[in-house]
Amino acid sequence: MKRGSFAVMTGVLMNAVSAFAWADSPVETKEAESVMMTIGGHEVPVVAGGLYDRFRSNPPLSTIESEAPDVDLSWFRGLKKTKVDMGFESYSPNFYYKNNRITAVFTADLDTLRELMPAEVLANVQPLQVWPGRGLVAFTAYSYDYCDNDSYNEIALSIVTSKPGTSNLGPISLMGQSMSKDFWGYVLKLPVNTELARVRGVVGYNLPKWLTGINRREDGKSVTFEILDSETGKVDVVFEGEKLSAPSDEVELVTSGFTNTDRTGELTYGYAVSRQLSHASSTNEESVSLTLNEGSLSTFMKSLKLGKMMKYEYVPHFQSALYAPQPLKSILDKE
Repeated sequence: MKRGSFAVMTGVLMNAVSAFAWADSPVETKEAESVMMTIGGHEVPVVAGGLYDRFRSNPPLSTIESEAPDVDLSWFRGLKKTKVDMGFESYSPNFYYKNNRITAVFTADLDTLRELMPAEVLANVQPLQVWPGRGLVAFTAYSYDYCDNDSYNEIALSIVTSKPGTSNLGPISLMGQSMSKDFWGYVLKLPVNTELARVRGVVGYNLPKWLTGINRREDGKSVTFEILDSETGKVDVVFEGEKLSAPSDEVELVTSGFTNTDRTGELTYGYAVSRQLSHASSTNEESVSLTLNEGSLSTFMKSLKLGKMMKYEYVPHFQSALYAPQPLKSILDKE
């Protein structure tokens, strides 16, 4: 599939859960100088002298201010970190100080989406139906330039779902999430390009992460992510998004939540709040190109029977706070 057509209906899900970078070959960069540490029973290489090596997800903001004086830290000063046990000791929320992303939302086969969700999750949240037989998936390429766990790239493929504890009213629910900027989803795939991001995501957030090459490049017109197949090392998926002109600099807070199960089978939810500092969207079918080849991720995406692209978002500058998972019961009791 190369390009889809667009319609104006949906907001974008999932900046959540995630962590991102700018280098064209970050895997090589991070392996050059690293130290080993044990995280959740895994031996993990981390950047020697990097933020995670020094502070284990809890760097003083004074350090960030000193090392990245161009970063606005005003929002983070109003957020409080707490120590948590996530299968390893950490702090919540995890801070992402300087990041960018591109997102495309496609229609997909509704029956297939339902089959991909565990029964216990499906009993609490469902894929949103936009018209008979069609649901939605959000495909996002993230680049975390500077965050508590150093820098990395991430690709998120997520089913757009109802919010836990609410009725599934299809397009009405979708419009409600878009208006409230409170999006929900079930994460299907989440490749990353550092082992630190993989282990923290799998052990701490119960997310389907694996390690592979993710290369990012940009020119004056577009941003392109190449996702390599972890088995062959060949380029599997190419996602290119236009650098839309005149993005808004009006600060916008967006919440992205996800539902899954933890290692014991307990239903959980997690969420991230993003502070979008520069953002734009498009309904022009020429704004994005998605190329699927023959690797495992492409094969999986083809099985979803992707159709029309509903929206493209270009977010060249955002910040985020990712919160540790909590029992789903705690949010259901509030509804």
